[in-house]
Amino acid sequence: MTEAAPTTANNAAPPPESMAWESRSRRVVMLYVPLACFVLILLFPFYWMTVTAFKPNAELYNYGLHNPFWITSPTLDHLYLLLFQTAYPRWLMTTMLVAVCATVLSLFASTLAAYAIQRLRFQGSGYVGLAIYLAYLVPPSILFIPLATMVYQLGLFDTPFALILTYPTFLIPFCTWLLIGYFKSIPYELEECALMDGATRLQILRRITLPLAVPGLISAGIFSFTLSWNEFIYALAFIQSSERKTVPVAILTELVTGDVYQWGALMAGSLLGSLPVAIFYSFFVDYYVSSLTGAVKE
Repeated sequence: MTEAAPTTANNAAPPPESMAWESRSRRVVMLYVPLACFVLILLFPFYWMTVTAFKPNAELYNYGLHNPFWITSPTLDHLYLLLFQTAYPRWLMTTMLVAVCATVLSLFASTLAAYAIQRLRFQGSGYVGLAIYLAYLVPPSILFIPLATMVYQLGLFDTPFALILTYPTFLIPFCTWLLIGYFKSIPYELEECALMDGATRLQILRRITLPLAVPGLISAGIFSFTLSWNEFIYALAFIQSSERKTVPVAILTELVTGDVYQWGALMAGSLLGSLPVAIFYSFFVDYYVSSLTGAVKE
């Protein structure tokens, strides 16, 4: 009995200092190192665009004498070329117009469709919602052929309306699916009480459902705006005039002459073109994540 005490003492838990060190090292290996790698991979393209946009041509094309990851003599020549010797400001305004109009149109149609599928509960509503989501999976490279025929027949070729009316074809399906999932999280009893008080469906949608679904609407709006801003295939096929092109198409077709790539202006245009989306997203990131989480749960 007297020899059992040392054995118990040897099997005792390690002191708090070793536990704290072990948890700290495990946290570094399992959390901070992967997070640092993820941030580095995610932000490196933006860093490379920034460095390239402010590098003179002598540093861009001579890596033997200059560090490719750093700027020795920064210059604003590429920004001057982009802003004052090209139609980039007009490209930017056209892109903003198309993205905003397509987003508003898609949100309007998606809200009505999602509310009808989720709340009116007509026969086959579940299959309709599934069919709408499956339409989102159709590649744009297949859709743009019949859409091009319609654009020509309606006389919309080479106008911003061609993009405003065709972008909702791939925006509405996903936004509808997203809002269906978010509308499910809103208690139906609120609408039943409003119906008992004599409210119409439109009044319920406008005064009860939409105010509660603001995070979902913001999330769908961010998604629509981002895809409209970055879309390339339709903008390349339906717009021909140089001054009416959107930023993703214009910086590639107008800043590349033959086999000469104006890398400084290209990176400056890409950097300036990504800033509106990044700023817009940073203000509503919490709503975006919460809405996606709610939609996935449903």
